[in-house]
Amino acid sequence: MHRITVIGGGFAGLTAAVTAAEAGAKVTMYEAHHTLGGRARTAEGPYKTNEGPHALYNGGPHWVWLRQRDLIGPLAPIPPLEAARLRLRHKGVLRRTPPFAMLKLLRPGARQAPVDVDFMTWATEQAGEEGARAAAHYSAVALFHHDPGSLSAAFVQERLRRATKLPPEAHYPRGGWASVIDRMAARAWNLGVRMETLSRVITLPTDTPVVVATSLDAARRLLGDDSLTWAGGRTALIDLAVRTRRGDAFAVSDLDSPGWLERFTAQDRSLAPAGEQLIQGQIPIAPHETKADGIARAEQLLDLAFEGWRGRVTWRREAVANGRTGAVDLPGTSWRDRPAVDRGDGVYLAGDQVAAPGVLSEVSFNSALTAVSLALGRNALDLKRA
Repeated sequence: MHRITVIGGGFAGLTAAVTAAEAGAKVTMYEAHHTLGGRARTAEGPYKTNEGPHALYNGGPHWVWLRQRDLIGPLAPIPPLEAARLRLRHKGVLRRTPPFAMLKLLRPGARQAPVDVDFMTWATEQAGEEGARAAAHYSAVALFHHDPGSLSAAFVQERLRRATKLPPEAHYPRGGWASVIDRMAARAWNLGVRMETLSRVITLPTDTPVVVATSLDAARRLLGDDSLTWAGGRTALIDLAVRTRRGDAFAVSDLDSPGWLERFTAQDRSLAPAGEQLIQGQIPIAPHETKADGIARAEQLLDLAFEGWRGRVTWRREAVANGRTGAVDLPGTSWRDRPAVDRGDGVYLAGDQVAAPGVLSEVSFNSALTAVSLALGRNALDLKRA
């Protein structure tokens, strides 16, 4: 029987552990925190917040994998009336529809964007500067980056298409992402995975293949490999609970600068006490900006879309996510140029900043599957079907 060690109990680590155990391996997983989940944890208590706005996209390979194992669980669909309350800030005012020029970039027959040109340059040629800028800022909902227009055109276009697809690909597990993590952990347990929490690994085991399913920063320190770096975003996060008021927006996308607010209780009332609404927002901030700069922009959006919100606040929390929102690809690079999964000597990386395709959590899933297939000498497609 193969033996595999998995370091990190987030979405990537649990995917690796379940996949390896299903293939017959004896798996031990170590997690430094007292609970599993990583960035997919949902806060306990009356306000069930994720670490920033979270959604599960049904267009990716992990959706099928989770569905086959009954790990997604009940979903919280967005009521049609709520979906109609999506608002876009453009030129300082809220609108129901994007500028026409932006729609040119969303046509089914739109040209495939190049890898080696920045999105703003390419999109301006296709739709003009106004449409390009609006599209770049809208794409921040799946990028968490302060300047999406400066990134690879191909990279941004993929995320823009996924974020604007109709019907929407984004789905919401009822009760927050922790419900998915709990089901994944239960499956791992039933498959015999040994899960050690409050167990920080400082020295790699040498008697088994190791899947390092941590942040890239943590992997760099653990492996002593300074090459394990990649560009990411820096984002101000705001969580608010407000007393319910009819007419509040469902979500607000800022087309004047990158930013997104969403009222998550619109689809899942269980996330906050009765009579209250839970709003979560992410405002990407530049390296020279502070958390206060991002929060100030979030409050401008709140002023526009949530009338009287300041007098309705019952709970509030702010934070900064620094390099914790996945990889971004600069012009001339793609996912293939990120740190490789196979590090040699039986060590493999998994996570959202390594060399694997996909959007957001799909990168973690694909890298975990690749890591296990390499460690076991199995075909990744066979593991996906297992």
